[in-house]
Amino acid sequence: MIEALFAWFIATFLMGPLQSGLATAMEAGRAPAAVVEQVTRCATDATPRLVDRAMDDPWWAISTAIGATIGSTTPEAVLRDAAPGCAAALAAARPFLGRG
Repeated sequence: MIEALFAWFIATFLMGPLQSGLATAMEAGRAPAAVVEQVTRCATDATPRLVDRAMDDPWWAISTAIGATIGSTTPEAVLRDAAPGCAAALAAARPFLGRG
């Protein structure tokens, strides 16, 4: 029950803003579809790790979700932290994110 609640919380308040923020930035930067697909797949694949981390550290989940929602935490920073395996996809997306 609690795990399902955390999964919903992560999907709604962390993954939603994260994927939306990345998609908006890549769209604005005119990223190729292949790069968008890589980053989207990484974000989707990172969800179980984010749920596990939220279960272990609820304060991290709450503060990260708030930071992602208000923009003080970048989506790519959250994804990089949650899924180090996404480094290549994020490196490919970096020129299109307009954040250096």
